[in-house]
Amino acid sequence: MRFIVILALSILFVLSKADPLVTECSSNINYTGHTEFESNLRLLLNDLSSNTSRDTSLGGFYSTSVGENPNIVHGQTLCRGDVNSTVCRNCIENACDHLWNTCKSQDATVWYEFCQVRYSFQILVPMQVFTGKFPESNEQQKFVEHPVLFEKVLMHLMHNLSNEAAFNASKQMFATGQIKFSDKETVYGLLQCTRDISGGECNNCFQSAFSELTECCSKRRGGIVVSKNCNVRFELHQFYNDSSTSLLSYPFPKGAKWKIWELILVTSASVLLGVIIIWSCIVYLRPANRRQRDDISEPSLLQELASSAVETITQEGTLVTSEELPLMDLSTIKAATDNFAESNKLGQGGFEIVYKGVLPDGKEVAVKRLSKKSGQGLEELKNEVKLIVKLQHRNLVRLLGCGTEGEEKILLYEFMPNRSLDIFIFDLERRSHLNWETYYNIIGGIARGLLYLHEDLRLKIIHRDLKPSNVLLDHEMVAKISDFGMARMFCENQNTNYNTKRVAGTYGYMAPEYAMEGIFSIKSDVFSFGVILLEIISGKKNSGFYLTKKAQTLLAYAWQLWKEGKELEFVDPVLIESSSRPTEEIKRCIHIGLLCVQEDPADRPTMSAVVVFLKGSESVSLSEPRQPAFAVARAAVPNIGENK
Repeated sequence: MRFIVILALSILFVLSKADPLVTECSSNINYTGHTEFESNLRLLLNDLSSNTSRDTSLGGFYSTSVGENPNIVHGQTLCRGDVNSTVCRNCIENACDHLWNTCKSQDATVWYEFCQVRYSFQILVPMQVFTGKFPESNEQQKFVEHPVLFEKVLMHLMHNLSNEAAFNASKQMFATGQIKFSDKETVYGLLQCTRDISGGECNNCFQSAFSELTECCSKRRGGIVVSKNCNVRFELHQFYNDSSTSLLSYPFPKGAKWKIWELILVTSASVLLGVIIIWSCIVYLRPANRRQRDDISEPSLLQELASSAVETITQEGTLVTSEELPLMDLSTIKAATDNFAESNKLGQGGFEIVYKGVLPDGKEVAVKRLSKKSGQGLEELKNEVKLIVKLQHRNLVRLLGCGTEGEEKILLYEFMPNRSLDIFIFDLERRSHLNWETYYNIIGGIARGLLYLHEDLRLKIIHRDLKPSNVLLDHEMVAKISDFGMARMFCENQNTNYNTKRVAGTYGYMAPEYAMEGIFSIKSDVFSFGVILLEIISGKKNSGFYLTKKAQTLLAYAWQLWKEGKELEFVDPVLIESSSRPTEEIKRCIHIGLLCVQEDPADRPTMSAVVVFLKGSESVSLSEPRQPAFAVARAAVPNIGENK
């Protein structure tokens, strides 16, 4: 027995020296050598290595800071809840050495098998959006034989463990468990949160991780999702050392005669049916049949798209389906909008009209009704459904449902009582109702929404039509990005630049490389953000500004005043009068806006850098902007399809 224990400890020791699962070094916030920040970082990493495993009451969690502003460094460590102090200490030492030798940035995180280490020049507060990272080892896992049933069993285990880890104080936000999948196979799960968040935040982090685990790994024989505040993992072998592990059972219907092999048979049949349907669709959608499909089934395409069937087993043991995106009857939608009354009209775009509606339960919604004759509008609607149906972020508008009947194609969104940003920034009366602090929060909200789309998702989303009318405001004036009809989604490892033959967007907000050459990237959205930022500060539209004698474009005017050191002349006086903060904050925002609208996309910052810039830390200096692009003048972009 003693030999087995020694052998197990030896294996854990070797694994603690293994390569990291994921390393995240910020590429936009670097530090130079031989500085006070570097010295403080060295001291911090030594402190983390020495002290993490000493206080077992904290469950392997340790947090500290070294230095003073502006060179202070904050650090945090977490060891897996089932490892002893020796393994914990060795893992932390290895992780700290790795960060020191690998990252030369002011913000970095590394995840190992048994620990994670994080440091930053900013206070380490819990993430607002718990987005995960995916180790490469996930792709090496083989697929299970019965994926539909396996996912049900796996998620049953994970959801039970999440309650145990998040809300059972004695567990110290760590839980393991196992559940029988078949007579021969058992699923083992592990969940853990950092100790600086509440039980509710921990559970929210788990729910986000489960969504990502389902996407990447629920059909595989193992998978891991790690984030800065929690991590989840499962395998078909016991990979943890925890005597308090829970043994769960899947709640098959009581009184039913269903056996596991029968459920597997039914599930396999449903999967086979799905394969046949998909194969039939591929054949049906080939170019030779495309014209016929467009003629006879255009309205039904959205309904097929909206119906994401999820099989569930009822108490009677029968298989039923539910739909992820609710489909609503046209009669209900008509009643909600008083038959699309003009008095309920909120706005109109190139391909749709938006109405206010009130559902039978009293909930207010925004109803987007597409033009009946617009094939282009249908494609944009389908694109929007595919992209945002699963996105959840404070700064993105939520899609609530859809409806199709005949030629009617309708989407329902959460209602934004303060409508869109353009109503406030380009209207003299409404503009005066908001102070600089509110606008500053709106700017930050747009930035965080774009950061989520560009960097915090497994798939990268480029909006391509960001403008004030597509930024909606809720009852608390929180900014929410909307209208994903032009957006495109790409994998993380795809090229950074993309090309399209169909350039469609809005004059005044398109980056020059997109308007002139059809090349777009995340930096195209950064350009649009920069234009909006400068419009908010000045109260003037970029499009049409060239009609004045001051400059060709609003961007040129901002650049001209910035070079002359007269930035405050660019600012709407109402903002200065309404602000209780130093004018340096507004000047810094002008500087950020000019960085975002530089002509070369490579010179523009990423949205992660912009979010850091907006925090206003004096330790983060801004580079000198280059002359912004003036190629967006109307004469320079012929044949551009202007949307809205």
